[in-house]
Amino acid sequence: SVHIMSGIKATKCKALDSQKDTCPLGVAKLQNKSLIKQSHSEECSPKVNVMFMKTHKTASSTILNILFRFGEKHKLRFAFPDGRNDFFYPSPFLCSQVKDYKPGECFNIVCNHMRFDHQEVSKLLPPDSVYVTILRDPVDLFESSFHYYHKAVPLTWRIRGENKLAEFLNNPWTFYSPEAFNSFYLKNLLFFDFGLDNNLEADDPRVMTEIKNLSRRFHLVLIAEYFEESLILLKDLLCWTMEDILYFKLNARKSSSVSHLDAEMRAKALQWNGADWKLYQYFNGTFWARVEAYGRERMKQEVEELRRRNAEMKDICVEGGGAVEVQKIQNRRFLPWQPVGESSILGYNIKKDIDPRFRTVCEKMLTPEIQYLSELGVSLWLTRLWGWLKDAIY
Repeated sequence: SVHIMSGIKATKCKALDSQKDTCPLGVAKLQNKSLIKQSHSEECSPKVNVMFMKTHKTASSTILNILFRFGEKHKLRFAFPDGRNDFFYPSPFLCSQVKDYKPGECFNIVCNHMRFDHQEVSKLLPPDSVYVTILRDPVDLFESSFHYYHKAVPLTWRIRGENKLAEFLNNPWTFYSPEAFNSFYLKNLLFFDFGLDNNLEADDPRVMTEIKNLSRRFHLVLIAEYFEESLILLKDLLCWTMEDILYFKLNARKSSSVSHLDAEMRAKALQWNGADWKLYQYFNGTFWARVEAYGRERMKQEVEELRRRNAEMKDICVEGGGAVEVQKIQNRRFLPWQPVGESSILGYNIKKDIDPRFRTVCEKMLTPEIQYLSELGVSLWLTRLWGWLKDAIY
């Protein structure tokens, strides 16, 4: 994802004080009868009002693709950013950052990167909206974030040696300053994404208070390490079908670019990201309680079915059956965005002799976030300008 500092002034959304200014429950209900028919259960009808808080480096791009496909298929209304692929991150979210926003207007889906502010987000969505997010083990997230963003964080430019990550973890305060440009990428990034103070130490009582507040805001917190189980819980919560949650892993890194941390380095990374570790532990606990409530055996069967259906789609759609390095991607439409000065993110080639019945769904499943946003009508001039500069400089 692309984050460019912006000088564009944003104003807080007006307080919605009169009934006509609020987002009414009825407006965002589906006009589309096809969705009502697809409901797979007498007991529920598919939910269409969804806030997905897209965290960094957590497999969230794959979830985004699922939401884009569902929203497009059922003609739902997305709250999109204007000119770029995020809501002016790392500035806190304001609903005035939404393309064509007018007070009192309703949207169905909000899912682009933002620095979360519940009060602002809630002005865009009906009161029955489902709030979902995803977390990842903070050690792996820190390693991924360090790799992906360190060239955009001036703090790291003076780290010497081959293993910059180890150098940093051995003496983090030598290189880190809370006020420095883009420093949030290097400490408790999850806490920062949720609009919280990422410089709180793990034993600060405010950390647990904030975690409890988040647990009241979000109906479901997914866990990246258990991605398939997460999608089954999401499907159950939203009353969607298996077809709705089929996916190919997007924005994955080639394994040679991943730094494997030993036990000592893992411990240091956990300590350095202590608030995120508390956050992850808490919601890992709630996640497995949800799995128990769903039923272990039932979950096992559903995961097997999801794997079978995904493998089927891979056979139908993907040339060579898997992801390839960027140099081998033949169609620019499927080129993933790369970190500054790198080409470590993998992508796909679509099968040349694809069955025409599946061409459209395959294309959509394989399309990276930036290209999909363009196809959904989002102007990305700032993102593209930054991409051009990034590639020109490095």
